[in-house]
Amino acid sequence: MYRIKWIVYVTVLLGLFSSCGISKSLKDRPNIGYYNAKIPEITKTSDTSFTSSNNSLTKNKQGLWELYVSGDPLQRGLITGALTEDLFRQQEAIFLSKVEELVPSKTKRYLLRKFLAWYNRKMYRNIPEEIKAEIWGLSRYASQKFNYLADPYARVLYLHGAHDIGHALQDLALVGCSSFAVWGNKSEDGSLILGRNFDFYAGDDFAKNKIVFFVDPTEGHKFMSVTWAGMTGVVSGMNEHGLTVTINAGKSKIPLVAKTPISILTREILQYSATLEEAVSIAKKRQVFVSESILVGSARDKKAMVIEVSPHNFGVYEVPNSNQLICSNHFQSDAYAEDKNNQKHIFESHSKYRYERMEELLGDHNKISPEIAVDILRNKQGLMDSDIGYGNEKALNQLLAHHGIVFKPEQRLVWVSSNPYQLGEFVAYDLSKIFKDSLNPRSGSALSIPTKNIEKDSFLYTKAYQDYEKYRIEIDKIKQAVADNKHLTPEFLEEFKSLNPEFWETHYWTGLYNYHQKYYRAALNNFMEASTKEITTVPEKAMVHSYIRRLKRKFK
Repeated sequence: MYRIKWIVYVTVLLGLFSSCGISKSLKDRPNIGYYNAKIPEITKTSDTSFTSSNNSLTKNKQGLWELYVSGDPLQRGLITGALTEDLFRQQEAIFLSKVEELVPSKTKRYLLRKFLAWYNRKMYRNIPEEIKAEIWGLSRYASQKFNYLADPYARVLYLHGAHDIGHALQDLALVGCSSFAVWGNKSEDGSLILGRNFDFYAGDDFAKNKIVFFVDPTEGHKFMSVTWAGMTGVVSGMNEHGLTVTINAGKSKIPLVAKTPISILTREILQYSATLEEAVSIAKKRQVFVSESILVGSARDKKAMVIEVSPHNFGVYEVPNSNQLICSNHFQSDAYAEDKNNQKHIFESHSKYRYERMEELLGDHNKISPEIAVDILRNKQGLMDSDIGYGNEKALNQLLAHHGIVFKPEQRLVWVSSNPYQLGEFVAYDLSKIFKDSLNPRSGSALSIPTKNIEKDSFLYTKAYQDYEKYRIEIDKIKQAVADNKHLTPEFLEEFKSLNPEFWETHYWTGLYNYHQKYYRAALNNFMEASTKEITTVPEKAMVHSYIRRLKRKFK
């Protein structure tokens, strides 16, 4: 009977997929006839330095890859793919090898492929032809290993929506990006300064090979962004005119169809806007499929604003009577004042807490400098400098960020964090200098300005940091023990609790382990201890208290 139901289910599902107009999407290809299709020749000068004409890829001493690419859309894609081929395939494998682990069945992977084609059936209509041509060139260097999911071009196109889908399906609250801007009498010299943490976590391996990407396109403005191999969209960046963009996820429902990925929209803003007004104009014309705040700074306007986009609404948030702007993961414009999803998100998530923490830290300083901005991004404490444990999502520095970044747009200066997290050296770049002569052949030398770098966080040299790194390993052991019902020694559990004692999850996972082992008195003590800590969200707090009530009933 089960087998019959499965066959009926598969038949209906395949009929749905084949009848929903996906063939045009699968067959769509960019028109590349007007572009330079020459395959680039790569010169390898060392294991960490590659050149192609005036384009280059070099790894600096802080571990950041510096990529400089110029040309028409197709040529940019081909050169980017050729220079980053090994990194590209590594990043793709990190993302997609998880699919094989989660979906080992060939039949189910076949259905997954059909679902992806159906879900992304309208994405091609919502991406500029220029970007599609660039992605086409890039996809020529994608691995063949994952063709069961989609052909290389479609797959790379789909991956540009991974950020959006991940936020939507994970309810946007597992990680939270924090950003701020100051100008006028709030900054050290009156000029605009912006800082942001990009708290997008896809595993430690994913964050190892960050790329600082400098793009010199044949059309539009030259720009830089912090990215990873295979990604042409922008999550943090600044162009030659001192216009900056950073993205912060908002509250979304699970979207029914993919449209314009946020990173593609922000890429378009960066490449074709020089002012806040131009940025708003571009944002209005694109249809997105998740909710996002886009913090935009402008050297010409000497201030910043937040563009708030979602599938069915649009808002702009400005602070006309202030010289600082703060953005976390909830909307602030009048357009969303009555939005129930946004109101619920403010109440339940850690977004408001981080917003208030940024207010506190900015208020502690009369004037903000790039160095102070970095200190704020690295801050690990809670409100009123409380100890909320390391890794708490209520902290600005959650010790998992892909990168932190600080912009000084009027001077065209940018500082990018190096590993680990935001704790490594913030590497300085001068866009005016880098883009001064786009025809200057790249020798593979570093593009940064070492004299302007901001030094490593002293936290790296503490026992607390060493304990936290050990904690991250040990908590995975506890999670695995809970999942597999395996035994852990009391000594292991006691040491584990000592590694990060102020973090609520430390006691929660110890309690969960004891609960599954039927050590109910110990579990109750653990959950009671967890309840005294700064728990990240309202649903998680309710979960802890539900275990407490359940265990107390056992002792009545």
